Amino acid sequence: MSLIHAIPTGLTAFTATNLDDLIILLLFFSQVNTTFRRHHVVLGQYLGFFALVIASLPGFFGGIILPPHLIGLLGLAPIVFGLSRILNPESDDTTENSPEIESSPSTSTSILSPQTYSVAAVTIANGTDNIGIYVPLFANSALESLAIIIGVFFTLVGVWCYAAYKLTHQPAIAEFLTHYGNLLVPFVLIGLGVFIILKSHALSPLALLAITICLIGVVKKNWGTKPEENLAE
Repeated sequence: MSLIHAIPTGLTAFTATNLDDLIILLLFFSQVNTTFRRHHVVLGQYLGFFALVIASLPGFFGGIILPPHLIGLLGLAPIVFGLSRILNPESDDTTENSPEIESSPSTSTSILSPQTYSVAAVTIANGTDNIGIYVPLFANSALESLAIIIGVFFTLVGVWCYAAYKLTHQPAIAEFLTHYGNLLVPFVLIGLGVFIILKSHALSPLALLAITICLIGVVKKNWGTKPEENLAE
């Protein structure tokens, strides 16, 4: 692949594989100042996309990547996150009303926060199709072209984040997300996880149902008292 074609190739490949990420980013940014901060979403998106690029690099080096059904198991991450939002809604209220959480530098500036990892996990789980496209793309790229394509990718991640954040400030979109965002997000995340798992054939529908029932108990037990414990500390 020539260097002249590397930029439009990167633009096309990224756009084709990340249009759905705009919707996910919209939902995450609609939760800013309640569940997330802006840097949680941006850092999580970059961290997740970086993992997808790393997972695709064996295509360039001629190695072997993980089987698609194993990657599909990452779909459990958005399911867990969605269930925790449904089963423990008080955690959102605590986050929103707690002055310690609002003003604590360690919480608001930590790169390694749970919120950042949550966004990264959803980005990775939603990117299984990306790997399938990036592996052959990287395999047919020279080193210089590969560097340009990856540079285009990471530039567009920032563009995607900026566009999604600005869209949440459009009156119609902002009003809709204000009224329905908190209710919509967990169900979208669960639906996304189910779609990823079933599409990748990582689990059968019956096995997914059984695991989801188990996760409901685990999430309710382990996350139900977490906000109060954190405040007590």
